[in-house]
Amino acid sequence: MSNPFVGIVEPLDPKQPLKKFFNLNKLGDARYARLPFSIRVLLEAAIRNCDDFLVKKEDVENILNWKVVQHKNVEVPFKPARVILQDFTGVPAVVDFAAMRDAVKKLGGDPEKINPICPADLVIDHSIQVDFNRGSDSLQKNQDLEFERNKERFEFLKWGSQAFQNMRIIPPGSGIIHQVNLEYLARVVFDQDGYYYPDSVVGTDSHTTMIDGLGVLGWGVGGIEAEAVMLGQPISMVLPEVVGYKLLGSPQPLVTSTDIVLTITKHLRQVGVVGKFVEFFGPGVAQLSIADRATIANMCPEYGATAAFFPVDDISIGYLMQTGRDKEKITCTRKYLEAVGMLRDFKNSAQDPDFTQVVELDLHTVVPCCSGPKRPQDKVAVSDMKKDFETCLGAKQGFKGFQIAPDFHNSKVKFTFEGCDFELVHGSVVIAAITSCTNTSNPSVMLGAGLLARKAVEAGLTVKPYIKTSLSPGSGVVTYYLRESGVMHYLSQLGFDVVGYGCMTCIGNSGPLPESVVEAITKGDLVAVGVLSGNRNFEGRVHPNTRANYLASPPLVIAYAIAGTVRIDFEKEPLGINASGKKIFLKDIWPTRSEIQAVEHQFVIPGMFKEVYQKIETVNKSWNALDAPSDKLYTWNPKSTYIKSPPFFDGKGTLCHILNIARNSPAARYLTSRGLTPREFNSYGSRRGNDAVMARGTFANIRLVNKFIDKQGPQTVHFPSGETLDVFDAAERYKQGGHPLIVLAGKEYGAGSSRDWAAKGPFLLGVKAVLAESYERIHRSNLVGMGVIPLQYLPGEDAGTLGLTGRERYTIIIPEKLKPQMNVQIKLDTGKTFHAIMRFDTDVELTYFHNGGILNYMIRKMAS
Repeated sequence: MSNPFVGIVEPLDPKQPLKKFFNLNKLGDARYARLPFSIRVLLEAAIRNCDDFLVKKEDVENILNWKVVQHKNVEVPFKPARVILQDFTGVPAVVDFAAMRDAVKKLGGDPEKINPICPADLVIDHSIQVDFNRGSDSLQKNQDLEFERNKERFEFLKWGSQAFQNMRIIPPGSGIIHQVNLEYLARVVFDQDGYYYPDSVVGTDSHTTMIDGLGVLGWGVGGIEAEAVMLGQPISMVLPEVVGYKLLGSPQPLVTSTDIVLTITKHLRQVGVVGKFVEFFGPGVAQLSIADRATIANMCPEYGATAAFFPVDDISIGYLMQTGRDKEKITCTRKYLEAVGMLRDFKNSAQDPDFTQVVELDLHTVVPCCSGPKRPQDKVAVSDMKKDFETCLGAKQGFKGFQIAPDFHNSKVKFTFEGCDFELVHGSVVIAAITSCTNTSNPSVMLGAGLLARKAVEAGLTVKPYIKTSLSPGSGVVTYYLRESGVMHYLSQLGFDVVGYGCMTCIGNSGPLPESVVEAITKGDLVAVGVLSGNRNFEGRVHPNTRANYLASPPLVIAYAIAGTVRIDFEKEPLGINASGKKIFLKDIWPTRSEIQAVEHQFVIPGMFKEVYQKIETVNKSWNALDAPSDKLYTWNPKSTYIKSPPFFDGKGTLCHILNIARNSPAARYLTSRGLTPREFNSYGSRRGNDAVMARGTFANIRLVNKFIDKQGPQTVHFPSGETLDVFDAAERYKQGGHPLIVLAGKEYGAGSSRDWAAKGPFLLGVKAVLAESYERIHRSNLVGMGVIPLQYLPGEDAGTLGLTGRERYTIIIPEKLKPQMNVQIKLDTGKTFHAIMRFDTDVELTYFHNGGILNYMIRKMAS
């Protein structure tokens, strides 16, 4: 279909008539200049992709009319410029594409037509663990173990990198997805198919928002949504409210970007920004580097927003130069953004757009802080850490309490490690990790940590050997400038050796603690502590034996490692006493802002980025040595417990935070039957490419509440036998009897993580429909994508008011001519009838349903 806005297309440079752009200023609409810059990106994408089917003129009008309709729950389509995936969530996407090729071939089509239509990058960063952390060979040992554990997955991904066009796979050992995105993958402005347009991205990781710091609009989505975008389809989103976050003043000399983001996280949690965009503006933004902005944007999920956008300005353009991007492309980037009114001057208030709401922060009020002990929004000033932790010890069990009886607050447990005697108490630090792209992408805090380490070593300070210290940079560039600036040696002396290039401790891949340390913690029922430069610290996430976990800047991670405890007042108590008996305080070794900036200016240079990234796809020798198949169709191994062809296309008919495979679960029984021992189970995340494991993991959360059962657990009652079975086993029995299934649910059905399998799993269990009071927005969309009918009770009705027990048989009367959000009749075998809303919200979703879901729709489209 022709684009109705073709009249505003013009060349960016008259000398290059084939390089065009949609000049939004030519709309002649005064509303455009008042739109938040983040909404302008949505508008440009809608105009450029308008075909009056997937994207309609009505959608363009709604976006232009943002100020009026922002509160009205209006849905609009959005086609991002690209997709980014990490390996845990990326493997099932590649599995689906491989299976789609098989399906197209069976239909008589050309399987090589199946490729991502939208550019996709997959960065392998979630698999490496901190098994070894002391010594210069730790990195190689951890990488060897990573390949040993994940060889089959990596071979499959390498096949995918060769078989599919428009999909780039960044090998393991290259860095963390969001830092690689920031330093290398991000375009800021696309130059493709003869058009310039803003870079934008959705990713299968919640911290995709980090790229918002560079002025690239992006956020995390579920796997099915990501696959839809890869297949050229838009995602449907509620046109968001936009909170303007005005930054004023300048940070104090001792404050880091980590302190700023933890302060903002607490503030925005209090404001309430769930489901909204946050857009930063004000003169204070100009005081922040791109790395600082990226740190703030990275923690967007922790303060609950969808996106945390910093529009492109001169500092953004300067960052592209610093990171070695092509100079000619940078020139075009600036010229395009100026032409469409998307280049920001934060000191010019006349540019300030309209916002839903404005809140302010004076950067000068930010103080050094941490967050914890169990949530990223629970900020604690460093000066209050000792008192706060000791208050938490005795407080009632909860986010800020451990309910330790007062008589045991000073419990001590002696233990031996490597032939020496030590002692643990409540508050003892046992993990200290410089980790996560949140901070390792920021040279100022990384060099700050290095300079602090140098001063600490020179002052004679050490770290106790039983503390699990680690340094996992987000890219090879970090190692490069730490080494060239001369601080790496000092980090190593304190135990902070490079252990790998990946998420590691931040996602719970912290590896084992020394056995004697675990025994001491268990014996004393101690609240041991992990300190990490990550973005999440929920209880049980970092390590099972660290009940308290604090987010902190890299320099503070080292400081607490040296102190060995969080029960310290740095202003009054020394970090340690050196061999000469001198007390060394934190203020004695903390580097000044000017020291850090001087080193950064000298050693963080474009040549480093160019050298590291020009060989990023070939530098890993183990990856290069993998023997991956070269065929365009994947040869499935029927014995594999990691990679399996899914039954989404053969006509056969995990909610929130399930990470580990319980030993008594259906998934465990399946893996045992394939000859695996419990230590080889790995996690659900690593086995997302195997539908047999993931189907057994559906509804496997031990906190599941099923009204058929009088206790929490992943079970249900089978009818008519009345037996209590694991959900998967009951579903299998229903399938054998030829009975399709329905789920009766409450409010916000589908909220949680691993959202692609939260829809794929029920589909594989034989669920044909869900009847809920309301839906988590993305999960409803994913159910549609899998061909499962989302039904919603009429207002004021629910299972209770209708007298539904779940023991009935349900017949859904589907009219021949379906319309979006129409009411349909449901008949029960009891004779009762009632109506519900069929939540296909658009004509596009009805098209998916008629074809059995989005993947089958695309197969038929590409095979024809």
